[in-house]
Amino acid sequence: MPYDTLPVHAEDERFGAIGIWLDGRAGTLEVEGAWSSPGIPTVTLDRDPPTPAESHIPIGTRDGSRLTLVVGDETARVRPGRGRLLRRSYAVAAVHRGSRYRLVPDSAAGSRLLKDGRTLGRFSSDGDGAVRADWAEGAVVEAADAALGYALAAAFGTGGRPWWALVADFAGGLVPG
Repeated sequence: MPYDTLPVHAEDERFGAIGIWLDGRAGTLEVEGAWSSPGIPTVTLDRDPPTPAESHIPIGTRDGSRLTLVVGDETARVRPGRGRLLRRSYAVAAVHRGSRYRLVPDSAAGSRLLKDGRTLGRFSSDGDGAVRADWAEGAVVEAADAALGYALAAAFGTGGRPWWALVADFAGGLVPG
């Protein structure tokens, strides 16, 4: 990919080195395996060019109709949640080869990756392209699952604050200091 910056590398415990290129300004993301992890398919996620970038979303939008997701050489569907008050509104859904994936916030910093309702692992990312994956013990994780998980976590970030923390912050702002 023609990026001005070097990729962020994740060292995955099962799959080896993963390269992640994220350019939120341009609305492009690419995840691929390094020479040490040849089974990882390339995943790209592109924001439609006329769509303005929202700075608080790494890929620039949560509008799934403005995003194109490709895993290997197959187009997949992506449907990000709206990202509002409730933590679960930050979930991201994707469909690839008939399997349903969900990246669901489960803490302020992390999200679980599910495939057809089964937990594959937990991801964390601050939205800067760096991603960490911790695979669930005994989970059967395929290379495409891993690549898709890294792409979703890098593109949308992980985690979400609980609603009560947001309400407490808002209420605290109303009290004169």
